[in-house]
Amino acid sequence: MEVKATPLVSVIVPVFNAEQYLAQCIENILQQTYKNIEIIVVDDGSSDRSSEIAESYPVKLIKQQNEGVSVARNKGIDAAQGEFLHFMDVDDEINSTYYEKMVTAISDAAVDIACGEMINQREKNQSSFFKKIKVYRSVSDKLTVTYVGRIGYVWRYLFRRAFLEKHNLRFEEGRIVEDLMFSLSAVFFAEGLVVVPGATYTYVHRENSQLTIVGDEYQAKRDRDWQHAKALRKAFAEKHGFKIPGVNTGKLGYLWWKVRNLYFNRK
Repeated sequence: MEVKATPLVSVIVPVFNAEQYLAQCIENILQQTYKNIEIIVVDDGSSDRSSEIAESYPVKLIKQQNEGVSVARNKGIDAAQGEFLHFMDVDDEINSTYYEKMVTAISDAAVDIACGEMINQREKNQSSFFKKIKVYRSVSDKLTVTYVGRIGYVWRYLFRRAFLEKHNLRFEEGRIVEDLMFSLSAVFFAEGLVVVPGATYTYVHRENSQLTIVGDEYQAKRDRDWQHAKALRKAFAEKHGFKIPGVNTGKLGYLWWKVRNLYFNRK
């Protein structure tokens, strides 16, 4: 695939005690077929060798106290110089043509967001695949093709940085369920969204990841933050006068979508 232009892509990678995965993550990005990339590693107060590892690669390193992933991502947005912006979790993976396909699609379609495919190793029925490149412009279509009101993972998307700045889209700080409202707001406001088959992000299931941490205090906070996110989601939909596919409309369609994902994920 030939990309007509090579705009800069900023990839923001928040890191907390991730020495086990960081080198592999950076190598994954550096080995992309698309080369005009700046990697922004935000070290969120790690006590291991994460910063030392980052400094051995051609990346922009930002160090902060342990303030959480939302603060790290927001600092990454502030530091980004690219026309396009992507958030990547340090222990996940992308296929080698990921940015080439995403940049080509979003540039050709002249839209604000590209949505790639995802393989979700933790929740296989939330994996997502597309048959062809297609642009969606209505609120209902954008929300349905992504089911962003149910599945808020921000790393599914490549954003135009100017679009994020125009709408002042930021991550709410101090929360665990931080990306649902960011993603929902972005998809809602986007002047068009293109889906991109073959650009695949793999959400790798790790036993020691945040989502699998056990402990009463952590679980209690996660439950509180999930209820908070659902309340914000409800208020946002009511303010802008739409229903959320998979939440308060189209639930059967959402269930069928999950069944199809299980089938495709086994092929």
